Amino acid sequence: MATAKTEAFTQAEQDLAAFAKALAHPARIAILKILAAQNECICGKIVDVLPLAQSTVSQHLKELKNAGLINGTVDGPKSCYCINWKAFEKINGKFSFLFSSLKTQNEKACC
Repeated sequence: MATAKTEAFTQAEQDLAAFAKALAHPARIAILKILAAQNECICGKIVDVLPLAQSTVSQHLKELKNAGLINGTVDGPKSCYCINWKAFEKINGKFSFLFSSLKTQNEKACC
């Protein structure tokens, strides 16, 4: 019976990959910058700033929310989003640990 390839990797590796995937689109980076600047945002304001359709912005917001990078509430036709700073602190620590451990493992430059 076939097993999922993700089972071959640690949970920490899977978590890092999921966060990296969520950040791997320039529109999502732009959305995060907008949210950071305003600390809270209604989806319509994001659409006004970005050269993207409402449905495209909504899809990117959904991906960021699914990754835990933003929090959002829906109140009728209004959707409000803000950055989940606790998630960013956690992932920052994980990426910092990864990068420092990779550097430590290969302090003698090969090239």
